[in-house]
Amino acid sequence: MEKLTQQEEAAMQAIWKAGKGFVKDFLEVHAAPAPPYTTLASTIKNLEKKGFVESRKAGNVYEYTPVMDEAVYKKKFMNGFVKNYFENSYKELVSFFAKEKKISPDELKEIIRMIEKGK
Repeated sequence: MEKLTQQEEAAMQAIWKAGKGFVKDFLEVHAAPAPPYTTLASTIKNLEKKGFVESRKAGNVYEYTPVMDEAVYKKKFMNGFVKNYFENSYKELVSFFAKEKKISPDELKEIIRMIEKGK
């Protein structure tokens, strides 16, 4: 999977939020500060080239639909992130957040309960 730029990820978040639509629809749900229309349109064209969205011509504009589900992207992104930054170890990931005091003992206990319930 090709890595997305920060600008492309923000655009995908808007596309996933809208479900499908036109550039103007994505501008309405884009996180602030929203980019100019032409910048977003260009970013969406790049996403189409990368295979993240597909388009359908509707009159003189294009309607875009996400090709990749948000959950699928998150899973692939996180797997790559953990592999590249935490030696492919989720334990290392959690340890990092614990050492940085970004996760509380109560949150860790909740995670343990979630893991145990999944068994």
